Amino acid sequence: MMRWPRAFGRFWYDFIVGDSIVLAIGGPGVLAASYELARSIDQAVLQLLLPAAVIVTLAASVLWRAE
Repeated sequence: MMRWPRAFGRFWYDFIVGDSIVLAIGGPGVLAASYELARSIDQAVLQLLLPAAVIVTLAASVLWRAE
């Protein structure tokens, strides 16, 4: 009976976090930061910052796994 909750928790952990905790935290962090920046800076600047932030987050994830 206790296997089901543990299996359920493992499924959601793998689904949300997957292999990289950096992506699990960095992805929503980048989106939240871009939302806050969108309210305060020019949209043209934001269109450059958001892809750069995603690239940095993905690179951090790859480098984190390489160590």
